[in-house]
Amino acid sequence: MAGSDPTPQGTSAPDAVKILIAGGFGVGKTTMVGSVSEIVPLRTEEPLTIASLGVDDLDGIPEKQATTVALDFGRISIGQDLVLYLFGTPGQQRFWFMWNDLAIGALGAVVLVDVRRPESSFAAIDFFERRGIPFVIGVNGFYGEHPYEPDEIREALALPEDMPVLLFDARERTSCRDVLIALLDQLIAASAH
Repeated sequence: MAGSDPTPQGTSAPDAVKILIAGGFGVGKTTMVGSVSEIVPLRTEEPLTIASLGVDDLDGIPEKQATTVALDFGRISIGQDLVLYLFGTPGQQRFWFMWNDLAIGALGAVVLVDVRRPESSFAAIDFFERRGIPFVIGVNGFYGEHPYEPDEIREALALPEDMPVLLFDARERTSCRDVLIALLDQLIAASAH
């Protein structure tokens, strides 16, 4: 029937929360969204071409062959009452103008850090700090390696002592889920104050 309520009587739709997955170029945003999403993720990746030479900095990531040109989108249910909608931001500076629109309605973010290129995370950290959007740091362990402890990373990024810094692997669903749960814990704690 047109206009009927799609939820069965006596039940309610789950709460939906918009979360951004942000960070610099090549830090693992698309991989994280794809690993944790319970649906086939929407990806807007395009191959890197000769036109990007001198525009996209491939230092430290020479194997990168594609790039997100708009956003990544995925969904994960946390229990029956909560659904997270994940929006991966584009990492290259030429697409940063889209971050403002993607941030509308976002309750929080995960800022991904690649310790091989920590400076690539500075813009994302600054973006969320200036807008007062809560975030956690996810340190993606490329090749399964985590050469630095969370406290060392927190200090290198000049973050407050209470900022969650989590070591994880963007290729592993459980690892990604744990980072998202840490963000939810932070959002719940902030709402209690």
